[in-house]
Amino acid sequence: MNIFFKWLQANSGKLLFATVSIFIVFLIYTLNNVPVSGLENKLLYLLKKYGYVILFIWSILEGEMGLVMGGLLCHSGDLNLAIAIFVAGLGGFVGDQIYFYIGRYNKEYIAKKFPHHSRKFALATLLLRKYGMGIVFIQRYMYGMRTVIPIAIGLTGYSSKKFAIVNLISAWCWAALTIVPVWYFGKEIIDLFHKLLANWYYVLPIVVIILFFIYKKIKKNY
Repeated sequence: MNIFFKWLQANSGKLLFATVSIFIVFLIYTLNNVPVSGLENKLLYLLKKYGYVILFIWSILEGEMGLVMGGLLCHSGDLNLAIAIFVAGLGGFVGDQIYFYIGRYNKEYIAKKFPHHSRKFALATLLLRKYGMGIVFIQRYMYGMRTVIPIAIGLTGYSSKKFAIVNLISAWCWAALTIVPVWYFGKEIIDLFHKLLANWYYVLPIVVIILFFIYKKIKKNY
């Protein structure tokens, strides 16, 4: 396993480039063969047809926007609510397992590659000691710590089996707590989106300001 991660480190750039290239080619090919006209209709068609696949991949990246999309598709009847929660939770589980094993088998690499995260790793270790595995539930809602905490737990000698069990339960809770409210209030959310789009000239400056502050925050952390 350690040899595999070392090989992965050495070829991470090439693998990322190859993955992105394949995805772009696949997306262009798929869009070109979708049996509807118009880019918006084609994207909507793909979301409805491959919704579970997209939801799974998006959840690996731990994006709440993917869960919101899943909740709205459940509201419209294009996805099944129970299956969407199961798939999204499974994706979130896989994402954190990847981070955990990166920490477990790449301690020297982590220390060398992420020296600017030393304080976050120290904080994650303290939180783990104080709250135990309950921190796995909390970390999904902690900005700036969602990646660090699974890696930090991997750096410790904590049981991988126990982490996997807690992580899976946590991931399903995370998926349900996001998807269910969106599914239930789907009509109100869609109406809000329509109002925002109709008044985009008011919304756009606010979005730009929010993105600016997010950019400054990320730049400060990295």
